[in-house]
Amino acid sequence: MTPTTVWTRVTRGLGLDHNPLRRRTDMIQAWLAPAVIAVFLLLGPLVAGVVGLQVHAGNAAAQRAQRAWRPAAAVLLQAAPGPMMSDNGNNSWLDWTPARWTYDGRTRVGEVPAPSGTRSGTPVRVWLDRAGNVQSPPLTAATARQRITVAVSFTLACLALLLVGLALLARKLLNRRRLRDWEADWLLVGPQWSHHG
Repeated sequence: MTPTTVWTRVTRGLGLDHNPLRRRTDMIQAWLAPAVIAVFLLLGPLVAGVVGLQVHAGNAAAQRAQRAWRPAAAVLLQAAPGPMMSDNGNNSWLDWTPARWTYDGRTRVGEVPAPSGTRSGTPVRVWLDRAGNVQSPPLTAATARQRITVAVSFTLACLALLLVGLALLARKLLNRRRLRDWEADWLLVGPQWSHHG
């Protein structure tokens, strides 16, 4: 396809070919996709920045609270469900499992996060807050970055879906308007054609 043909198709597709038969609804519909892309390109970075800052602030607050936590050893009262992963724990996950630990000289029992497949009676490291309650493992720098990435990606996907949904709704409304206009025009022109014989 030559550049001239491509340019002709683009101008025709966007309604820039000065076609006198093109209706206003046709022009609006032709510009829906470029408008959605432009709005996404304008709002996307702004929304991503705001969400990224909010998640970063949440991560920072969580890390500040975690500074008061203290490590302790808990002994599992039963095996953590699931298999132990074979690649040095890189793919292991944590299961909340009944265990026993000591805080301020008192023995406590409750659920603690333990790697899947850990046997009953195995000591696991847990983190306790000032009241001696077990907390999820502290937030690492890698996990904090991952939280930001996931939140920003999810938000951008939602923004894209919202814009596409609005464009589809607008297209549906434009099609209804176009049909009403065609019917009105046909009621004007149709009788004139039917009298020619």
